[in-house]
Amino acid sequence: MDAVALKTEAAREALSEVSEGMKLGIGTGSTAEAFVHLLAERVAEGLSIIGVPTSERTAALCLDLGVPLSTLEEQPSLHLTIDGADEIDPSLGLIKGGGGALLREKIVAAASERMIVIADESKMVDTLGRFPLPIEVNRFGLAATRVAIDAVAKKLGLSGPVELRGGTDDPFVTDGGHLILDASFGRIPDSRALARSLHDIPGVVEHGLFLDMADLAVIASSEGVRRFTPLAV
Repeated sequence: MDAVALKTEAAREALSEVSEGMKLGIGTGSTAEAFVHLLAERVAEGLSIIGVPTSERTAALCLDLGVPLSTLEEQPSLHLTIDGADEIDPSLGLIKGGGGALLREKIVAAASERMIVIADESKMVDTLGRFPLPIEVNRFGLAATRVAIDAVAKKLGLSGPVELRGGTDDPFVTDGGHLILDASFGRIPDSRALARSLHDIPGVVEHGLFLDMADLAVIASSEGVRRFTPLAV
């Protein structure tokens, strides 16, 4: 199967975890969109859920397909979030944010009792860092924030370019009005130390390290769909 078919199969398996009356966080990205299409079919058949989208893009798709939506203001506690990931390690630590929605994705996931991540097998890694780490930052003081990120990386033995997504002429802007720096550090031996250090930088709004958040990973491959729970590492 091609990548699109694998994502659909992972999404189909995750949909089995959705039950009547759930308040459901709905992720962003191509795999999450496959899930939305399948969810919309179930809703059309009579499934009653309330969705909370993690981006304007996801909200628009849900509305087009007839998936009922609410907000975290109206539904501050959710039963489940289903979302994709750019990388997944054996402890179910994630790198997310390739689609630019990492802040809202993390807020929604944190408001949920459980998080299920769906992906194809190419997203599984032994150690996070092959995919550039998205770091959402405030526009003000961008240069100073980048210097601080470089200093944190050096202290942790990491190196690699930290680039403004979209470039200076046409930077990518998140739904929250922030910018994203993509940090190509390569292998990250201590993701927890990096997560803590990035949070200590005032200009960093959020980063794409999702640690201790996913309860289950549903991974599709040519050999079928498998479920993974976090390994203690």
